[in-house]
Amino acid sequence: MSWAGVCASCCWRLAEAVLSVPARDEERAPLLPKTPILENPLLVQSGPDVPCARDPYPDIIPSNGESRVQVPLGVETAGDGNLQVLRVCSEACPAAVLPADLEPATQWKGLASPQASGVEQGLVKPEAGSAGFKEGSWAGSEGGLGLASEAPFTYNSHESLALGPLRKLEAQSQDSPWQGGWGAPPSDLACAGSLCSPQEEHSSPKGPVPHGDESSGVPEKREEMQTPPPLLLPAPVGLEGELPAVMLLNGDCLDKKSEEPKENGHEEAEGGDESSGQEVIVIQDTGFTVKISVPGIETFSLQVSPQEMVQEIHQVLMDREDTCHRTCFSLQLDGNVLDNFSELRTIEGLEEGSMLRVVEEPYTVREARIHVRHIRDLLKSLDPSDAFNGVDCNSLSFLSVFTDGDLGDSGKRKKKGIEMEPIDCTPPEHILPGSKERPLCALQPQNRDWKPLQCLKVLTMSGWNPPPGNRKMHGDLMYLFVITAEDRHVSITASTRGFYLNQSTAYNFNPKPASPRFLSHSLVELLNQISPTFKKNFALLQKKRVQRHPFERIATPFQVYSWTAPQVEHAMDCVRAEDAYTSRLGYEEHIPGQTRDWNEELQTTRELPRKNLPERLLRERAIFKVHSDFTAAATRGAMAVIDGNVMAINPSEETKMQMFIWNNIFFSLGFDVRDHYKDFGGDVAAYVAPTNDLNGVRTYNAVDVEGLYTLGTVVVDYRGYRVTAQSIIPGILEREQEQSVIYGSIDFGKTVVSHPRYLELLEKTSRPLKIQRHRVLNDRDEEVELCSSVECKGIIGNDGRHYILDLLRTFPPDLNFLPVAGEELPEDCRRAGFPKPHRHKLCCLRQELVDAFVEHRYLLFMKLAAIQLMQQKANRAESSGPLENGACEAGASESPEALEAAEEGASGLAKVKELAETIASDSGPAVDPKSREVIQNACKAVGSVSSTSFDIRFNPDIFSPGVRFPESCQDEVRDQKQLLKDAAAFLLSCQIPGLVKDCTDHTVLPMDGATLAEAMHQRGINIRYLGKVLDFVLRSPARPQLDHIYKIGISELITRSAKHIFKTYLQGVELSGLSAAISHFLNCFLSSFPNPVAHLPADELVSKKKNKRRKNRPPGGADNTAWAVMTPQELWKDICQEAKSYFDFRLECETVDQAVETFGLQKITLLREISLKTGIQILLKEYSFDSRHKPAFTEEDVLNIFPVVKHVNPKASDAFHFFQSGQAKVQQGFLKEGCELITEALNLFNNVYGAMHVEICACLRLLARLHYIMGDYAEALSNQQKAVLMSERVLGIEHPNTIQEYMHLALYCFASSQLSTALSLLYRARYLLLLVFGEDHPEMALLDNNIGLVLHGVMEYELALRFLENALSINAKYHGAKSLKVALSHHLVARVYESKAEFRSALQHEKEGYTIYKSQLGENHEKTKESSDYLKCLTQQAVALQRTMNEIYRNGSSANIVPLKVTAPSMASVLEQLHIINGILFIPLSQKDLENLKAEVVRRHQLQETSKAATREAAATAAAAAAAGSREEATSSLLPGDDPPTLSSV
Repeated sequence: MSWAGVCASCCWRLAEAVLSVPARDEERAPLLPKTPILENPLLVQSGPDVPCARDPYPDIIPSNGESRVQVPLGVETAGDGNLQVLRVCSEACPAAVLPADLEPATQWKGLASPQASGVEQGLVKPEAGSAGFKEGSWAGSEGGLGLASEAPFTYNSHESLALGPLRKLEAQSQDSPWQGGWGAPPSDLACAGSLCSPQEEHSSPKGPVPHGDESSGVPEKREEMQTPPPLLLPAPVGLEGELPAVMLLNGDCLDKKSEEPKENGHEEAEGGDESSGQEVIVIQDTGFTVKISVPGIETFSLQVSPQEMVQEIHQVLMDREDTCHRTCFSLQLDGNVLDNFSELRTIEGLEEGSMLRVVEEPYTVREARIHVRHIRDLLKSLDPSDAFNGVDCNSLSFLSVFTDGDLGDSGKRKKKGIEMEPIDCTPPEHILPGSKERPLCALQPQNRDWKPLQCLKVLTMSGWNPPPGNRKMHGDLMYLFVITAEDRHVSITASTRGFYLNQSTAYNFNPKPASPRFLSHSLVELLNQISPTFKKNFALLQKKRVQRHPFERIATPFQVYSWTAPQVEHAMDCVRAEDAYTSRLGYEEHIPGQTRDWNEELQTTRELPRKNLPERLLRERAIFKVHSDFTAAATRGAMAVIDGNVMAINPSEETKMQMFIWNNIFFSLGFDVRDHYKDFGGDVAAYVAPTNDLNGVRTYNAVDVEGLYTLGTVVVDYRGYRVTAQSIIPGILEREQEQSVIYGSIDFGKTVVSHPRYLELLEKTSRPLKIQRHRVLNDRDEEVELCSSVECKGIIGNDGRHYILDLLRTFPPDLNFLPVAGEELPEDCRRAGFPKPHRHKLCCLRQELVDAFVEHRYLLFMKLAAIQLMQQKANRAESSGPLENGACEAGASESPEALEAAEEGASGLAKVKELAETIASDSGPAVDPKSREVIQNACKAVGSVSSTSFDIRFNPDIFSPGVRFPESCQDEVRDQKQLLKDAAAFLLSCQIPGLVKDCTDHTVLPMDGATLAEAMHQRGINIRYLGKVLDFVLRSPARPQLDHIYKIGISELITRSAKHIFKTYLQGVELSGLSAAISHFLNCFLSSFPNPVAHLPADELVSKKKNKRRKNRPPGGADNTAWAVMTPQELWKDICQEAKSYFDFRLECETVDQAVETFGLQKITLLREISLKTGIQILLKEYSFDSRHKPAFTEEDVLNIFPVVKHVNPKASDAFHFFQSGQAKVQQGFLKEGCELITEALNLFNNVYGAMHVEICACLRLLARLHYIMGDYAEALSNQQKAVLMSERVLGIEHPNTIQEYMHLALYCFASSQLSTALSLLYRARYLLLLVFGEDHPEMALLDNNIGLVLHGVMEYELALRFLENALSINAKYHGAKSLKVALSHHLVARVYESKAEFRSALQHEKEGYTIYKSQLGENHEKTKESSDYLKCLTQQAVALQRTMNEIYRNGSSANIVPLKVTAPSMASVLEQLHIINGILFIPLSQKDLENLKAEVVRRHQLQETSKAATREAAATAAAAAAAGSREEATSSLLPGDDPPTLSSV
């Protein structure tokens, strides 16, 4: 690719950055393609690196202070070439080129500081020995922060509360590999940014906020903390615990070439070294070292920050290997006890070198329970059972199984000789191309750390609890029963002074101390005394615990469930048992003795101040935390309700009508009670209403109007039932609904009331939500004004807050699924067979569709007005009449060039915008009447509700049954009806074809049903249109290239139809028959066994008093064994009927085998999809689906059924604004400021979400990319490792996003010479893709090319050919036999054949590639010439080989043989090819290029003094000149004319 892709604006900024820096010749720098120009800024979230378009970060996020290369990523391309626009703006968005090793002379005016990323109360303090920790320093808390909309500020003790929790590392003992003080580098946490203070304020650009994914955060783990802890900034640490005098900024390395980089690529800071030539900033008051004295171990040093709280030191000590067993202690300074919630800076006498003593405190019952729980957590710290069981926000991660310790420091130790080591490259048989085997066991390989280090056989509460009164007076708190590994049974007393053995047995109570009479303040110390095995194994366990990566240990904010699990032994667990029957059923354990007032918490966090950034961060963090906790509590409650463990508040009513209150949360079932939804579809409408309501709550929360409150809402699907969990409005239960509702209607529009305060509040939401204020008639024919749908109810609670609820009709109805008598839809709808009757009348358009429709209409409005304005201007020019108004003067007096631009339309659109704003601001008669008429005509044409400005809004009550409108509003109603018809047609004529086109171009690359559904939702297409999408795919001329989309769509259609049937099927099953019923359903759905028989519970266990059971049983059908008669034929007939009635798609398959054969599906994929959709967890084993002799599933194979939870995802709005500002700056060429702002975005995400979140995962991936481009492979590895771990933990181990992350990590491992690890990771990614979809997917071509190239590099030619030839055939199928991707594939195959000395085959493939290049690019193109040269080389080698062979034939053994020049590929050449297919391009820059750039700066400064128009023109010319001048020296690996590859695959 030539330099022409570099835009002028960027060149100038770039040169400014490198003005005074000399450069060596042939330095390498990345070049990214230029963003194409579109009319409007928009954000398309798609990318092969995130096949489901999850990536909310289209730009590269720079590292902690690295400013050497800043790359604005305007365009991403698919793995080996598909162009994908991620961010487009009204001007050409520049791309930057900068030598990878150049350092700018001017530094950012800021302090390097990591963002905080702690967990809340349960802050996990990783040991310095943990994986990923390194030597280095954190810089301090006295810096400025670049604000998106405010002036910079300085931290003080209050502001620091909002900026992230403290993470520390402790000083290690001498045998630790990490000598030095506590300091947390970016590698141990999700923090990869620095706090900076830009010299200017950055305003947030307008435009859509990138959509993130499911939010997550880290829930509380500690009981004792009842108030949220402050968020503190970390203090810096020097290398040997010494505070550095200076900090190196922006990655100022001390000559990287000559020195091996330290761990994770951070260099040792030697402040006195003059060679760096960098500006340094002295940090004031950033931290100090204190000494900690703990009984029984040596004193050690700890680095602390003045803003930190004493409580944080407690947390450090409770996680540190040698002090982790202590929980009940105080910290004392000079004999004075320190308050846990005091900041260190407020403590008198605490200074550098102070000695803090750990003093053991007396226990209370509460402290003793906390201690036992903590010991249990330490004993189970490596046990994955909580993750398999889906409790306590634990989830699975398997990365460490495949990296095997090769990443980070250990990888570097092996690095030097690794190319010489023998590497076992043979993949398992099932991973090879063409294999039909899809084993399930490989999904969850057994981690060797899981082999239990048994410390104790049993640790449980004794049956002698609680202590009798006389023993309480002796200080007994509780009794424990322990069986040691040596099989010794002991009873232990927990007393106020500590723990000791007593003489009780299982049957005799004797609380007297037993021998040995040893009193220990810690239970661990006591057990160490009585059990040698415990002492040995506990120490080993803690050593392993602190060696694990922190991201493997930190809890996720929302529970992630696994659909498979191995058979694990059920061990005795006192804490689990206690949780199950006491605290967890009625109480939240961290507020002992009281339930949480969820509504008050949810609303109070929304009322927190938000005037400045620290306040907003604290508010958003609190909102996120409370939502996370509320979701967890609501999920537990919903399961308890369905399992029959909660008493109904109306127990005398029918089970379907019962309602429940548990833990201050109100629960209702998804049934139509009291015929409320009779006119809307009955139970079906009642089932769908909660999700519509949740979408409404989500939307109003996002608008976030002060004074308007929504209820906390969670929708839980469990065991076939839908449960809605809501927080309770104060006072709502004490009065009738009719008395409470002061706004809206309780009977769908018959009686309607309004309230001025509600109208005022809802008016503020109407513009962002596109809702029209309108009038309706009530039952007395009075006009009532509303600013929402009639179903939306307003209730003022006893707390005086204005609540809105029942938001199920927030968005307008979807007329395609709502036939209305006398109304005809547009031609586009009728042609597609609409309107169709749906099973309920609550079908709404999605918010994304409303936004896209309004955007589409806005472009139409601008074009119409621009055309009319230009016609007026042309008419005036002909008549040469005088100008009539000031509004048009500017346009008329412009230069001829500007006039030309106006005629082209650019200036015309700007004029329309200016004119529309002038008219909207009502500037009176200054506007020409003709111009006003232009705007009015355009407004009318596009359906604007205003005649003076563009303003499209929808009336959500149009076509609502029972809602009547006044006569005076008939014109408005008619216009609104037309607008709804147009929106319905827009979905069919624009959005669905747009989706299919994006899939054809591979800009959208779904891998499974969830990612396809997400791609549809992002374009506003509801899942009920899935059948229409598939019809469109079938009719598409590019049908073969959409084969993967068709398969995913069919699989989604089948599993969703099966889910609908499964839901009603499960409702008729008793709890005792659940596993039998689920296994029978799965057999009917997936097994080839023709007549599976359900196993009913044994007759002798069936109660004869069945009909006399209590009423509080789960709401089910009368016949509890009806499910047992289902047959596979019936089920598949029902699935086909459901597909036809719900999705309007004809399946026509009578058995699973017919479906698999007809559509090319995989049974294992169908099993995964149905399990994820319904919450089933099955046993991890190999299932024989195709056996016709026995069913595939038995009762024992169904392990669990989990809830499927939908909830609100609070967003970090400031982080998004920072990100958008940074993105805009980078695209304008302000690279330095842009990088600062994007780094801040990452920082703020951490502050709001905690350590684990999908959006942080995306940040880390992009950060790793940037480091890789800059050549800092160690840092790239570290960040990508965190991204993989986080994706596994937050999204799932086989989520498409996780597959992508594995591929990226493999590339970085290969570049770091960790070849076997790279192969292991690629094999893992291939296995996961085979399981999730199968082999025939476009992404598999990229994966196989990667595997083939790595195998080629290690000289495994036969294996490499299998993968490369498979990639060739997939590329030919999905991109066309003549595409440039196929040409590249031919070249890669030819290279392997050349290495094998099979020149005939090599020539054949290279000729194919040459033919494609010649026809696509022409003979004179660089790529065609390269291919031609390679062909000549191959021909010469083939001729030489033939001569040699002839010589041998003629002369036999006496032949004079010239040795053939067949060389093994070098690592550099393989890496170069990997870069090409993964979309990374490096070009060398010479000194001459830099001189050109410097000259450009001078010219640009001169041009700046002239008019802006002239400046732009000159810049463009200069850029073109620079491009031409450097084209000779730029070497490109990219194929111009082909879609340029992208970083997205890296």
